[in-house]
Amino acid sequence: MITENVHLHEIDKFGSMAEHWWDRQGEFKSLHDINPLRIKFIQSYADVSGKRIVDVGCGGGILTEGLAKLGAEVLGIDMSEDLIDIAYLHGLESGVNAHYEKISAEALAERQPGSFDHVACMEMLEHVPNPGSIIAACAKLVKPGGMVFFSTLNRKLKAYFLGIVGAEYLLRMLPKGTHNFKTFIKPSELSQSARAAGLELQGIVGIEYNPLNKRFSLGKDIDVNYIAAFKRAE
Repeated sequence: MITENVHLHEIDKFGSMAEHWWDRQGEFKSLHDINPLRIKFIQSYADVSGKRIVDVGCGGGILTEGLAKLGAEVLGIDMSEDLIDIAYLHGLESGVNAHYEKISAEALAERQPGSFDHVACMEMLEHVPNPGSIIAACAKLVKPGGMVFFSTLNRKLKAYFLGIVGAEYLLRMLPKGTHNFKTFIKPSELSQSARAAGLELQGIVGIEYNPLNKRFSLGKDIDVNYIAAFKRAE
């Protein structure tokens, strides 16, 4: 029997904001702004068209829909019933063909091991009690030779000041209380957990924000937000 790897307060927190998920000028504007960058990074390592992909911790389905629009067969999973409902309803409205299910990564990995060409898990690891368990589940979900993509925040003071003080309180780019600095994950910690799960690091980039033009970009600075690509051995 699998014990669900969740913080109930995190599920409730994001679920309560579900109706705002697709407001491109609202509290989750930054998620919409960085989504093209995430997809660009994924495409630099993997062909997604016609591939079976699982989006772990899909939220309201922003990345899920983005990948589906490129021809991927995408399953978005999340532990919030409210977010799954919003993702499903938005898919009906947008006409984007994606699938959703309320299930944990660990439970899906038990049910469908090695059945996905690629796996994405964005901005989710810092919101669970045991991120290593999620990383291991993602490694179990992907086929040998497949890619796994993680994005999270680095546990550095710079990330605290920019990712929490700046983004949540000063610029109000995210709802207050979105992040907890203690749960941020250093790239070395992510890589160590990934290696233990049979994943090999292929590349890592930072997501940088320019407050002058209010735009995000991919760059070399991984001190705040970063995305990493891993490959499961064949």
